Amino acid sequence: MPSIDALADRLSTYLGPDQVNLVRRAYFYAEQAHDGQRRRSGEAYVTHPLAVASILADMHMDHQSLMAAMLHDVIEDTGIAKEALSSQFGETVAELVDGVSKLTQMNFETKAEAQAENFQKMAMAMARDIRVILVKLADRLHNMRTLEVLSGEKRRRIAKETLEIYAPIANRLGMHSVRIEFEDLGFKAMYPMRSARIYQAVKRARGNRKEIVNKIEESLSHCLAVDGIEGEVSGRQKHIYGIYKKMRGKRRAFNEIMDVYAFRIIVDKVDTCYRVLGAVHNLYKPLPGRFKDYIAIPKANGYQSLHTTLFGMHGVPIEIQIRTREMEEMANNGIAAHWLYKSSDDEKPKGGTHARARQWVKGVLELQQRAGNSLEFIESVKIDLFPDEVYVFTPKGRIMELPKGSTAVDFAYAVHTDVGNSCIACRINRRLAPLSEPLQSGSTVEIVSAPGARPNPAWLNFVVTGKARTHIRHALKLQRRSESINLGERLLNKVLNGFDSALDKIPPERIQAMLGEYRLELIEDLLEDIGLGNRMAYVVARRLLSTEGEQLPNPEGPLAIRGTEGLVLSYAKCCTPIPGDPIVGHLSAGKGMVVHLESCRNISEIRHNPEKCIQLSWAKDVTGEFNVELRVELEHQRGLIALLASSVNAADGNIEKISMDERDGRISVVQLVVSVHDRVHLARVIKKLRALTGVIRITRMRA
Repeated sequence: MPSIDALADRLSTYLGPDQVNLVRRAYFYAEQAHDGQRRRSGEAYVTHPLAVASILADMHMDHQSLMAAMLHDVIEDTGIAKEALSSQFGETVAELVDGVSKLTQMNFETKAEAQAENFQKMAMAMARDIRVILVKLADRLHNMRTLEVLSGEKRRRIAKETLEIYAPIANRLGMHSVRIEFEDLGFKAMYPMRSARIYQAVKRARGNRKEIVNKIEESLSHCLAVDGIEGEVSGRQKHIYGIYKKMRGKRRAFNEIMDVYAFRIIVDKVDTCYRVLGAVHNLYKPLPGRFKDYIAIPKANGYQSLHTTLFGMHGVPIEIQIRTREMEEMANNGIAAHWLYKSSDDEKPKGGTHARARQWVKGVLELQQRAGNSLEFIESVKIDLFPDEVYVFTPKGRIMELPKGSTAVDFAYAVHTDVGNSCIACRINRRLAPLSEPLQSGSTVEIVSAPGARPNPAWLNFVVTGKARTHIRHALKLQRRSESINLGERLLNKVLNGFDSALDKIPPERIQAMLGEYRLELIEDLLEDIGLGNRMAYVVARRLLSTEGEQLPNPEGPLAIRGTEGLVLSYAKCCTPIPGDPIVGHLSAGKGMVVHLESCRNISEIRHNPEKCIQLSWAKDVTGEFNVELRVELEHQRGLIALLASSVNAADGNIEKISMDERDGRISVVQLVVSVHDRVHLARVIKKLRALTGVIRITRMRA
């Protein structure tokens, strides 16, 4: 049971006598204010604020935070006004107490709404003075330590809120020790049996491992001594919730998780960290790809350390963290490690953690302003509270920070928009890799670009960053416009050629008059409309030639399709035309031209309407792969799908989709979507399929 005298003795090690006396005075004021009040456990209520102050004293927090901790429940529970605290202890302490008091539970329609509303208030209070959240975290930590006296349902609700909100906030502020305790206590309250079983298993494993841990510790200490390095080696304990998360997330057994031995080496200076790294890599072989330098590239919450994994004696994996004492302090207490006494924006923070914390709080406030309601806001913040960045390098060694899951395309756009737009391939760590492959921290990414290359619409399915998504969409719009203009010009010239004319023979004043009629500025806008199917080339040609009352003759010969027209030309899924088939083009508003078989039933009514359809042919140099649907009836036999696949493959075809149903116990019907180059290629595929034993009938499906 802590006492004010014991706390005062601890505080005197880092605070002046006057500041310690102010904390004492705050305690006696709280003791008097809470006189007669008791906690659920039966203890005097003042034990709670004393315990909260004790937690903050472990972090070496300033005297104002400790006074606020002593008084944090006075406004809410005793009816003492903020003004009274201000006159007694000063404006700063009163503001801190008021900020913490406003984070208490209020009456809302739903518990989710209450949690969200409280978090919104927390964001506002943090923006004024970030020490508010530190006092609140200490308050929640003591409540979690004394959770046993509450009912099961209330325990689980508080534990869930702690795991979802408070533990991630502690992590975001770099307060590792607080986060670990939040997670273990929350896990114990949420899943008492799971927690107890893992705890017992860990206890047994640690007992069995004691001898090998001591041997590894001795060999590491000896290794440092030989190299004349002073350092403190200690075994690092895995916490219960961390083990549980690894078991679930990586689907591993307990023994696989506990097979890894973890150690921490604390030294005096940064350059010594790298000397230690060299020494341990000489002692045991490092595991490739498992070294992380968080000193050169700190985590988003300011965490710094060197991480490496080694093959120890008998091939036992050893995880080692190497850091300075200052980094150790920062890792455990984060923003509380070197406290800023001023929190106004004009004061420049002295440490990276403080700068990051302020930046995060500002981001939270921006989210709050844009959110429609408190629930929407808290969902956005929950995503933000699990910040996973990847750090990758350009070939010249520049570090790029990207969100987790980012791909080479995200990287290319982060480097420069032009690099993203002209990207055609990538090398990750000097090997060619798919553009959709998620990047890993530490990788070196090189973008292969080509002049004239254009973004692929499929990139939108895997890019993560907003910048990449925005620029891809913009480039695709420009690409679509360019292709639409090109197709529109070909369609218009085709109709004009049938009347012994061409676009470049039309007088400019006639073109300008036509643009005026359509309320367009440029001829390119008109051609784009034709290419997209929004205007009919036949009608435009008639107007350009001023032959309103005459019927234009049919154009000479069909328009040749090359298969490279891009976004404004597509192939109908109802009849799946392929090179060699007789085809017709249907001009569909907004989509451009859709290619159908001449015999397709879906266009039979408009087939001879020159305003809606146009005769097409395949160019001699047509390229690409085209899908065609086949229906294969054959006798049922084992390994049916494999037989069909190998036959199609033998004919250089590719199966895009396959489905099968049984007509009766003897006959199977298989639907195949096969990718081919043309009708000749399709004939080869069908010939191979017919050669299979038991094939009864093969039909090409079309509308």
